[in-house]
Amino acid sequence: MDDAVQPSFIDLDANAEAALIAGARFAEPVKGLTHGFYKYPARFSPAFVRATIEVFTKPGDLVLDNHVGGGTTVVEAIAAGRHAVGVDISSLAEFVSSVKATVFSDAELEELSVWAKQIPDEIDLRKESIHFGDYAELGYYKHLEHKSRWRLRKAIEQGMASAIALGEPRLEAFGRCVVLRTAQWALDGRRSLPSIGEFRSFLGEAAAAMVCGARALRAASVANGVPTSALIVNRSAAGFEADKRLANIRPKLIVTSPPYPGVHVLYHRWQVDGRKESALPFMIAKRLDGSGAAHYTMGDRKGSELKKYFANIKASMGSAAAVADENTIIVQMVAFGDAQNQLPRYLETMNEIGLDELLLASLHGQGDGRLWRAVPGRRWYSRQKGDTPGSQEVVLIHRKRAAGIRPLPPQSLTTAQVHL
Repeated sequence: MDDAVQPSFIDLDANAEAALIAGARFAEPVKGLTHGFYKYPARFSPAFVRATIEVFTKPGDLVLDNHVGGGTTVVEAIAAGRHAVGVDISSLAEFVSSVKATVFSDAELEELSVWAKQIPDEIDLRKESIHFGDYAELGYYKHLEHKSRWRLRKAIEQGMASAIALGEPRLEAFGRCVVLRTAQWALDGRRSLPSIGEFRSFLGEAAAAMVCGARALRAASVANGVPTSALIVNRSAAGFEADKRLANIRPKLIVTSPPYPGVHVLYHRWQVDGRKESALPFMIAKRLDGSGAAHYTMGDRKGSELKKYFANIKASMGSAAAVADENTIIVQMVAFGDAQNQLPRYLETMNEIGLDELLLASLHGQGDGRLWRAVPGRRWYSRQKGDTPGSQEVVLIHRKRAAGIRPLPPQSLTTAQVHL
């Protein structure tokens, strides 16, 4: 630490700090509840979100994630008896998060259970499939008509038709999510494609497992005895405080993982046949897309100064600060392409929007005093490259500065302290 700056420590007991640290560094695969519905890139560890919610909130409180992504925050909030609000600029993220956070009735779960047993039999290449012409004209079928992939394309269409036949919007969305999960397994980042038999088997297994996950979420929600709700809004995180749908929200906790500066994460596309990008997930989700990667990452990662990124993160987290009060805790998990230069700039940006950083006393004297973790489960094309700049994430904890309080400069760090 810079001797000229006295760190500010959050007021937590040793057990609470230990729970946060253990949750952040939990390295086992993501599982439980509805978390396995879709492998959203750079998703949170449920263990970390769960620990954060338990430490900083009580049942009935509101938890906000203004970069909701795959919906881990809203799922854990609902399971813990908290209300949840999620915001994301991606309509695919809104779809996935909404399905994962839906608490289905017992009657709906019974209907989905029957459907899950039948869905593998719907995949039959001898039968016709629905061709979604409007999506085809918009390019969503790109790279799927190749002789090695047309069978999977037809199987996906048949699965979507079966989901649509469920009729009720909530059930259809669940069915589409089952197809989405299976198609992601079959196509995204695959070196070799599965057979139709393997696709059919995975589809049935995924459907059954997802019904079990939905039952577990319902059981957790009912066990809390506190009626809760989740609202997922598809819009930019910048300026969301002025959105009528989000009027007067006052979160007790904001926990989020915004796009990482200088780190390439493909949020909106699958990669088929090597690096060929496909917008197919949006079609399966019955959503539209048309934006480039920079739309979802808040700026071009190739720009050396990342001016657009830092302007956007200032706007999005500034909106989060606008709905917070002095008792709201703001927790972010972030990685950097160049932590030595970008982390100080990130902290300065948080300072400018009126957020003061808080550290954990139990980490004082360890590295830069912040909670770092190694990122587990990176995608195969990242593993091929070995450790990348995004291999380390840091947990940043802030609180809104009280009016009239003079801000302190962000804590400094050295090169040796960054790589923990």
